Amino acid sequence: MQIFTLPASPALARLEQAARERILILDGAMGTQIQQLGLGEEDYRGQGSGHVCRHHSDHPQKGNNDLLILTQPQAIEDIHFNYAMAGADIVETNTFSATTIAQADYGLEAAVHDLNAEGARIVRRALDRATAIDGRPRYVAGAVGPTNRTASLSPDVNNPGYRAVSFEDLRRAYGQQVRGLIEGGADIILIETIFDTLNAKAAIFACFEAFAERGQRLPVMISGTITDASGRTLSGQTPTAFWHSVRHCRPFTVGLNCALGASAMRPHIAELSAVAETFTCAYPNAGLPNAFGQYDEGPEDTARQVEDFARDGLVNVVGGCCGTTPDHIRAIAESVTRHKPREVRK
Repeated sequence: MQIFTLPASPALARLEQAARERILILDGAMGTQIQQLGLGEEDYRGQGSGHVCRHHSDHPQKGNNDLLILTQPQAIEDIHFNYAMAGADIVETNTFSATTIAQADYGLEAAVHDLNAEGARIVRRALDRATAIDGRPRYVAGAVGPTNRTASLSPDVNNPGYRAVSFEDLRRAYGQQVRGLIEGGADIILIETIFDTLNAKAAIFACFEAFAERGQRLPVMISGTITDASGRTLSGQTPTAFWHSVRHCRPFTVGLNCALGASAMRPHIAELSAVAETFTCAYPNAGLPNAFGQYDEGPEDTARQVEDFARDGLVNVVGGCCGTTPDHIRAIAESVTRHKPREVRK
């Protein structure tokens, strides 16, 4: 597949130029904001809102945050808008679990295309609202999560050769998701929270297939997650090994998100920054969760730690993951403005 002979989208050149001039800002957590809405089962189903999902399921839907794209579109648009106005240059779609694999838990596999296409359209509307106010260009990142299955590891300790999902299963599921995101107007595909690089490779392959069909290559952002103090992904890779496993796709950025707060993430993003031949991205959690699963780290604390990344020349794009809010993103954006972006090593 001669993907790199395809013309790049106009967004890629604009993003690359912007990332050379300053540190770009990614948005923060979606789940944190949705939790604050206090929605119940009827809200998730859209009953009473005039946005009942046309895809029927007998499964409970509370907790299926992606479904809110279809049943509570204004609430989701307002969250995206708030992040844009807080300083985000790149805003993610609410599609972390919008694959047939993940939506099978809710019986909504048939809704996947609509979730992704509408998810991208909602972000575009929110960003257009923000740009009408301040004139700043902003970009829609189609969020592609890892799914709830792993292609490299067995979920059965008594059968180490067993796999709950195959590369082909993932390729098909990711392909459907990416095509929906592109149809909805995504400027970027963000493959994030990667705990198994084989899953990510399937997502990358699906992107390449979709780009070939479209005749145009979109920027791809790749973000892994270090799961514990070992400094490795769940499938056992160090940040350096992770980079060498995904560098073939020539991503716009490579980086880390989730699992760790900024302080614990720092040595791992430093390692990645030292080897990556492209822009780097870091969006840590607001610290580690407390005993109740809540995040106590305030905006200034998170921003101070992320600013250390910028001061030491480790990053080109920064944002927030679990527990972060528009206030966190505003503080991060303000803290990194006085620092130059990392110089890309060739």
